[in-house]
Amino acid sequence: MTAGSDRITRDSLEEALRELQAGVDRETQPLLVKVAYGAAVAAGVLVGLAYLLGRRAGRRRKTVVRVRRF
Repeated sequence: MTAGSDRITRDSLEEALRELQAGVDRETQPLLVKVAYGAAVAAGVLVGLAYLLGRRAGRRRKTVVRVRRF
């Protein structure tokens, strides 16, 4: 928009919004990568923890069968 025009046109609004969106995209893109890595690590930790807790519970509830021979 030029300094002499008082009217806001559709083109000027679209250009301003595109610039704003580009700025937001530049700022959030590195954060999205970090969040994705963090979510992957957290999921791995949860799966590992569930596995270890399941093994422990299985060991505690294991049935012992005694076979007697005559």
